[in-house]
Amino acid sequence: MKPEATIIQNGTQTQGREDKDVLGGPDSRQTALGADSPGCGCGAQRRAGRVATAVDVDVCDSMKNRIPVVLLACGSFNPITNMHLRLFEVARDHLHQTGMYQVMEGIVSPVSDSYGKKDLVASHHRVAMARLALQTSDWIRVDPWESEQAQWTETVKVLRHHHRQLLKSSALTEGPDPSKTPSASAAVPELKLLCGADVLKTFQTPNLWKDEHIQEIVEKFGLVCVSRGAHDPKGYILDSPILRQFQHNIHLAREPIQNEISATYIRKALGQGLSVKYLLPDTVITYIRDHSLYVSDSSRKGKENIS
Repeated sequence: MKPEATIIQNGTQTQGREDKDVLGGPDSRQTALGADSPGCGCGAQRRAGRVATAVDVDVCDSMKNRIPVVLLACGSFNPITNMHLRLFEVARDHLHQTGMYQVMEGIVSPVSDSYGKKDLVASHHRVAMARLALQTSDWIRVDPWESEQAQWTETVKVLRHHHRQLLKSSALTEGPDPSKTPSASAAVPELKLLCGADVLKTFQTPNLWKDEHIQEIVEKFGLVCVSRGAHDPKGYILDSPILRQFQHNIHLAREPIQNEISATYIRKALGQGLSVKYLLPDTVITYIRDHSLYVSDSSRKGKENIS
């Protein structure tokens, strides 16, 4: 796919592509649509050996009547950080607190190598690091489909792909019997793009996003935007005619804890041999060290400090 245009960002000439560094085929961990959701906790209680109480059952029943949702985050994940993981948790809490939604699954979708961003390590490394980071999650997984594409894939096309996968999964779950009435738990989940507030700001960058893509994302799928830093997501929405028109389909969540972990800073710190412990999962730090990622030749003497 040819880039849409050439633009200038931060004094650097780049191709007119959506900025994948700011977040925008199911594997064996695909959540069954009729199973206990990560939000109800009953499955976790059984695994822990605790008998579910009447209150627990009521919570599960209320969840089953909600609209199922899958959250998709697209980005470089170069490398995946604790901030990326927090976005999913904050977004899920926000949607559950509305009383309308039940988050079934979260998907991390790393961009392909053809994105061509500076310092972008090979996709197989970024996918591997994401898998390691998500070992402790029972509801978020990494999907390699986008990373395996020969050409850079626009965000809306990634959403279309995963929506098709959800339709196929739902058809298999419901079975061929047309006489059965689909239950709420068997409904096709809504797929929403999970992003940081900075993505809303990039929608205003000339020639970076196609207007028709922005409209399809917010009208057909919807956004869950987690505020961070000094960004003003409500202002970004009001400044955009498209976002303003479909603002009912944009959910604004706020991270109560200041979280300014930047993958850009982490790459710089690693290149200088500085510690990044507690900014990344330990498994990711170990992987970076074992594969000598993000470490320049001049800083290899301080390599042992990254843990």
